[in-house]
Amino acid sequence: AIGTRAGALRAGEAGDSGRRVSVQRHRKEEPLLSAARKVKEAGRDFTYFIVVLVGIGVTGGLFYVIFKELFSSSSPSKIYGDALEKCRSHPEIIGVFGESIKGYGEATRRGRRQLVSHIEYIKDGLKHMRLKFYIEGSEIGKRGTVHVEVKENPESGRFEVRYIFVDVDTYPRRTIVIEDNR
Repeated sequence: AIGTRAGALRAGEAGDSGRRVSVQRHRKEEPLLSAARKVKEAGRDFTYFIVVLVGIGVTGGLFYVIFKELFSSSSPSKIYGDALEKCRSHPEIIGVFGESIKGYGEATRRGRRQLVSHIEYIKDGLKHMRLKFYIEGSEIGKRGTVHVEVKENPESGRFEVRYIFVDVDTYPRRTIVIEDNR
C-alpha cells in the first residue's frame, strides 16, 4: 500500500489531524489460461496465418500475370507493339496513312478501344498466334486493319513474325504486305 500525505496535510489544516488518506494499488496478476482458451487462441492465430498466406499467394499470382503480360516476348501486347512499330516505319504505310499513325484494338462496351483481338493455337507442335488491330493516320478518313501471325521458334522459344499485312479500309481498297516469312 502506498500512502499519501497530501490528504492528511489538508485534513490537518482543517483541524482533523486523525484522518489519513491512503491509495492502494493492486498488482494484476495474469490468470492462468485454461486449455480450452489456449486451443481457441491457437486456432484463431492459425486462421490469421492462413489468411495472410492466401493473400501473399494471390498477390504473387497477380504480379506474375502482370509481369508476363507486360514484359514477356510472347504476350499479345508485346507482339502488337512490335507490329505497330513496323507499320509506323514502313514507307508504303506512311504514304497511304500519313506520318502520325496510331493503333487501337476492338471497341469495348464503354467505347474504349484497347482490346487487341488475338487467338492462340498449336499447329505442327508449335504455338502460333494471330492478332488483328486497327490503324488510323493523319490523312483524314484513312483507316486500315492490320493482320499479324507469329510462330514460335522451337530453338529459342520466342515468337517470330510469319506475316504482317494491312487491309486499307477506305477507297481505293488494297492490301499492303509488310512482312511475309512463310
